[in-house]
Amino acid sequence: MRLALGPRGLRARIVLGFAAVTLLVSVVLVSTTFLAARSYLLDQRESSLTRQAFADANVLNSRLATAGADVGDLLAELVPSGGADVVLRSGGSWYSSSLDVGARDVPEELRGIVTDGSAGTARIDTAHGPALMVGVPLRAAGVEYYEVAPLVELRQVLATLSAVLAAAALAATAAGAGFGVWAGRRAVQPLEQVAGAATRIAGGELTTRLPPTDDPDLVAIVGGFNSMVDALAARIERDARFVGDVSHELRSPLTTLVTSVEVLGARRDELSPRAQQALALVETELGRFRRTLDDLLQLARLDDAAALDEARPLPLAALVRELLAATGRPADLLTADPDERTTVRGDKTSLERAVRNLLDNADRHAGGPVHVGVQRRDGSVVVTVDDAGPGVALEDRERVFERFARGPRAARRSLPGAGLGLAIVAETAARHGGAAWCADAPGGGARFSLSVPAVDA
Repeated sequence: MRLALGPRGLRARIVLGFAAVTLLVSVVLVSTTFLAARSYLLDQRESSLTRQAFADANVLNSRLATAGADVGDLLAELVPSGGADVVLRSGGSWYSSSLDVGARDVPEELRGIVTDGSAGTARIDTAHGPALMVGVPLRAAGVEYYEVAPLVELRQVLATLSAVLAAAALAATAAGAGFGVWAGRRAVQPLEQVAGAATRIAGGELTTRLPPTDDPDLVAIVGGFNSMVDALAARIERDARFVGDVSHELRSPLTTLVTSVEVLGARRDELSPRAQQALALVETELGRFRRTLDDLLQLARLDDAAALDEARPLPLAALVRELLAATGRPADLLTADPDERTTVRGDKTSLERAVRNLLDNADRHAGGPVHVGVQRRDGSVVVTVDDAGPGVALEDRERVFERFARGPRAARRSLPGAGLGLAIVAETAARHGGAAWCADAPGGGARFSLSVPAVDA
């Protein structure tokens, strides 16, 4: 079974990179230091033990020069420096100062060197640990002298040194990781500022800019980002002004057309059947044109950053209740929490328009709403409108809130509307800090929801 690890963030990769590099450098330095120290200490210890062995061998050699001296007796009287043990070979006999070492511990290679008349050293393992054996030929006495000095203390020193160096490597790695945390925070901080500014801009705060910086590596980024936001804000303002200007300019001729059509409609009976049909078609299209123009004006107002300056606390439950009564819908459609629990801060006209659009959308596409709810959920007040229609396909549930977006069923059936009603709902929710979405209704059909942050009454 393979364990899948998620992708690491930039900050985590920086920390891991610093820690890995520090650990690698520490391992190299620790290994080099340990090997150098080990070589130096071994060389010093071997030199010291070799000098000691030669001194002890000279003492024994001088005693062996005495006529009638016995090798075994002299070995018993010999006291080597540093607690070393001595092994002697005289003729074909072996002598030892300790039961722990003897002829069996003398390496063949070292024995051959001493037999040939040269001094030599060899590292051996004894029952008490590693040791250094120094062999010295005593030619005048015909004796081979071997002195065995323990290296246990040196091994303990090296073990202590390795533990200290390992602890230093771990401490250096921890310090490297700590520096990586600091460096990662400094490296990611500009990205977090950009992300925060982009989030606020996406939420409608077009006055957001990155603060100026003296960092030469960030000056171009900050300047480019702020210039992009300036251009975006100018474009949005220009588009909103264009839509508003066009809508206002069209209102006067539209009013004239509506008035003229109403005059014709008052004398409908005097017209021929074909003319009456043409008049009905003109009335229908003028009504659609007027609704589209009103929607465009509403969107232009929503695009205005100061649209919520006059927002006041209001209970959404009461607003929906009044709207149902004003549109002639039955009151039992509504299921709502108490008014004080559904209080939000917002613009009554735009919220009323958004809820009306949800109701009109149910009328237009599903024969009318079958249930309207206003509940408080997790710090927000949610208005839901359920219908018994065919519902909205999963892939179209986000697109229906786009401007001029119409579902495939509406297009095939030539239903009235320009596809701006739900866009106004989404824009209104966003301007109030909320959201709008579509889902399946519990009883079948579609459920359109509008949420606005709640405030205490």
